Amino acid sequence: MDTKIGKLGRGVSIIGVGCTPFKPMLNNPETAGVTDNELFAWAALEAMEDAGIEGKDIGAYVHGQLCSLYTSKLFAPNVPVGDWIGMRGKPSFHTESACATPHLAFELAVMAVASGKHDIVLAGGVELGQSVLEDKPGHIRRPITSEEGRQLLGQLFDSCYTRQSPAGATYNLFDDAAAHYARQYGLTDEQLDDAFIGAAISLRRNAARNPEAYFRNEFKDIAKEAGFDDVLAYMKSPHNPKITRYERLHGMWKLAEGSAAVIVCSSEIAKNFAQQPVEVLGTGFSAMDARHPHNLRLCTDAALKQVYQMTGVKPEELDLFQTTDFMLSELLETAEMAGYLPAGEGWRYLIEGRTAFDGDRPINTNGGHCSGGHAYGATILADFAEVVRQMRGQCGDRQVKKLPETTMVRGMGGGQLCLATILRTLQ
Repeated sequence: MDTKIGKLGRGVSIIGVGCTPFKPMLNNPETAGVTDNELFAWAALEAMEDAGIEGKDIGAYVHGQLCSLYTSKLFAPNVPVGDWIGMRGKPSFHTESACATPHLAFELAVMAVASGKHDIVLAGGVELGQSVLEDKPGHIRRPITSEEGRQLLGQLFDSCYTRQSPAGATYNLFDDAAAHYARQYGLTDEQLDDAFIGAAISLRRNAARNPEAYFRNEFKDIAKEAGFDDVLAYMKSPHNPKITRYERLHGMWKLAEGSAAVIVCSSEIAKNFAQQPVEVLGTGFSAMDARHPHNLRLCTDAALKQVYQMTGVKPEELDLFQTTDFMLSELLETAEMAGYLPAGEGWRYLIEGRTAFDGDRPINTNGGHCSGGHAYGATILADFAEVVRQMRGQCGDRQVKKLPETTMVRGMGGGQLCLATILRTLQ
């Protein structure tokens, strides 16, 4: 297989990954007063250590942060980071594109290496999305208010030419995929509810074994503490209410703060570093305004077609699937669209627990957005870190049964930007 990235000239491999815990940082005694620069450096330096290199060895870095101006009052947040990671004066640039920001940072790093511009590039993402800079210096922060949070989400959509009201946005982003799936395959609301509950239980089992995850307690234990002998009864109780027609509280993303980083280099030199390299076979990318009906499926379909055509990989070759799951209907639908789960049958896999880390079709082994936590500008890079660690066999008691050789990371941002990347262990 020709593993050159597009027409740019050479292969690219991942040689280092790093990730912080995904937690609220402001009220955490261990991280109170942390700045976004410090948080970015935490993951970046861990990725350098993982690869066995230092900042001086890296040609450039890409900085991703969705809310840099909104929450941290910085126009060019990439610049001060250089001092923190030993890369003062090195080329760097900042990107932000909703929750696809970290995937785009990765894409830009890959392109910089594939083009021959640099041999080694770091892609990092950071988000302090639960707090706002109160005043300078940057460690003086306050919690973000509910109104500020609503204003931030409102900036996802074009206010001049759009059909998106708050109610319309809720349907398009949260219930559209579930409603379409139910109609397409003739499922009742109860069957779909059982599937999403099964997915939530599996994701929480994964997160409970991930030291970087937001939630570390399984639902079976939570249910017992709440006086339920049956975890399913708990998951259908007022402790886990429906907040849309199809989605329950524990089936939606959990806002967190954190950072992640990935280092890529030319595949020609990848084996010179400390870890088993993982090659980037290709990426598909689609951007489409969220006012379009069924936008999640349209964007995902376009990105998947691109990456499969670019790489020649077949869906049946995928050993592990990692996907943005703002809501659990997104996990189900995108896994089937990618061919990782059989069309119309994936809901049964969720109910049976087959998508947990110890199942035969594992998905989101780090807990995903719902249990692992979601830090806008960092999450998808954390997904790359998880997949790479799984491919190296470094995930301890959440390690999947079969060591993955070929994997996919599919990411979505703002309901408008979708990327899909296929990775393979470098031989």
